[in-house]
Amino acid sequence: MADIKIKIAHLYPEVLNLYGDRGNILCLKKRLEWRGIECEVTEVKLGDNQDFTDYDIFFIGGGQDFEQEVLLNDLKTGKGDNIRSAIEDGKVFLCICGGYQMMGHYYQTKEGEKLSFLGVVDYHTIGGDVRMIGNYAFRLPAESGGSDVVGFENHSGRTYLGEGVKPLGTVLSGYGNNGEDKTEGVRYKNLFGSYSHGPILPKNPAFADHLIKEALKRRYGSDELEALPDIYETQAHDYVLDKVLRGNMSQD
Repeated sequence: MADIKIKIAHLYPEVLNLYGDRGNILCLKKRLEWRGIECEVTEVKLGDNQDFTDYDIFFIGGGQDFEQEVLLNDLKTGKGDNIRSAIEDGKVFLCICGGYQMMGHYYQTKEGEKLSFLGVVDYHTIGGDVRMIGNYAFRLPAESGGSDVVGFENHSGRTYLGEGVKPLGTVLSGYGNNGEDKTEGVRYKNLFGSYSHGPILPKNPAFADHLIKEALKRRYGSDELEALPDIYETQAHDYVLDKVLRGNMSQD
C-alpha cells in the first residue's frame, strides 16, 4: 500500500514492560509490514516531552505493581494532558494491566491509600490480597471486532466500571476486571484497555487487525485491509481457546 504509514508510540517501555507485552508492538509492526504498510515505532520514556498529535497507535504495558509514584510524577509534567487529548481525539490506545488502570480515576491499595490517575474514563481499581492469575478468555462485541480473545491475567487489582461505561468484552472463562461481574477491560472511543498479558495481539490476530483498521480509518478515512493467511496464528488461537474453555490448560 503505497504512501501509507502508521506511527506507533510505545509509552514507558523502560518501566511498564512485564510478561513480554512488548510483543504487541512487534506484532503490529509485522502485520503492517506484511501488507506493505510502513510502520515507525517511537519509544516515549520518562522525562520525554513528545508531541502526540502525529502518532496513530499508542501502547502502554504493565509493570511491577505499576511503579505508581514515578509514573504519576511524570504524568503531571503535561504528558497526562497529552494522553487525554489524544484519546479524546480518537487515536488508538492499547493499554494493558497497569497501563489500563492508569486510565481510570484512581487505584486504592489494599492498605487504603488512594492514588489518583488520569480519569480519562469513569472506573477505578481496588487492590486486593489475592491475585487473579491464569489463562482466560473473553468475547469482544461487534464494535470491537466480535472475536474471542485468549490471554493471561495476573493482577490483584479489581477494576469496577462506572455506570454506562462499556467493557472491552465479556468473560468466557477466568476473572476479568474483578472476578464478579464477568466484564473484562474497557472500550472508550478508540481506547482498548485489558488485563490480558502474554502478549495479547500475537495470539489474537483478528483483534490486532481491528486496532490497525481503526488507526487506518482515522488517519486515511478507510479501514480497508488486505487479509493475511494467519493459518498458524488461527490454529494456535483456537487450540488455546478450546483448552481454556474446557478448563484444562494445566495439562500442557
